[in-house]
Amino acid sequence: MLQVRKSQRVMFVLLPRTGAFLWRVLANFMRNRGILLAGGVGYNILLSIVPLFALLAVLLTQIVDEAVLLEVLRVQVDHLAPAHAEGLMEAVSTLLASRDVIGLFGILVLLVFSSFAFRMLEDALAIIFHAPEAHQKRSVWVSVLLPYLFMLVLGAGLAALTLMATLAEAIGTLWRAVLGRDMPLAGLSDPLLNLFSFIGVFLLFSAIYKVLPVVKVQLRRAVVGGLVAALLWEGVRFLLMFYFDTISLVNVVYGSIATIIVVLLTLEVGAIILLLGAQVIADLEHNARRGLPWYVDPRREPITHVD
Repeated sequence: MLQVRKSQRVMFVLLPRTGAFLWRVLANFMRNRGILLAGGVGYNILLSIVPLFALLAVLLTQIVDEAVLLEVLRVQVDHLAPAHAEGLMEAVSTLLASRDVIGLFGILVLLVFSSFAFRMLEDALAIIFHAPEAHQKRSVWVSVLLPYLFMLVLGAGLAALTLMATLAEAIGTLWRAVLGRDMPLAGLSDPLLNLFSFIGVFLLFSAIYKVLPVVKVQLRRAVVGGLVAALLWEGVRFLLMFYFDTISLVNVVYGSIATIIVVLLTLEVGAIILLLGAQVIADLEHNARRGLPWYVDPRREPITHVD
């Protein structure tokens, strides 16, 4: 009974503090024009997503099977833009079919367009973390190279996932040739690919929270923020798929451009989740630098530590 009462007291204290903290995060997010920033990030992701995946596909088809790569890409695109991933994959396939005529200049153009999303995201995080001056002091070369570093990591992850799928398919083929029947759980099924994709989104979000902000972010906060944002995005993704597949009137209202509208709206929602996670980390870091508990509003408390 004593333990129950103690737990109840903890809940009575924790719930109001958590509610006040989340309300402060939301207020700061709106004060930082978070919705406007998310719109800019979502638009730049839309500009970057097709060139980025096309560029990775063009480069990776030199070392992996094209059919397997496109299947793995389809799952990744479906995570970023559910409901209309087939439209984006069609654009990627068109660029991939024209890889012989793209040339060096085309590769450079794809590189530039692929980096737009990371550059906009870096600027948005500088505003969220209240570090525009520090953002300006960051080395120009660091800002220039960071997007391409993220693209390199994405390419490495995509290559590893494609090689795993290829290896699983080869093992399944060998199993059928030797034993005359299908191997149990042969190949990488869609659920398994989706699991790997979720892990990739989690790692990407965590890396964004850790590396892109100009201010120093503790690794544990970046990892926890990445996990929460990835879980939240996974839930919202299924809700968006249900909405667009069942009750949406987007096709009626926008007609032939409905696909672009849906993809842009989906990416903007994802950007809101990503920037909200950044706002939570920013508020936690702000209090930690001042020696205040996470639930205390720093505007109502005297400053005990100076940055």
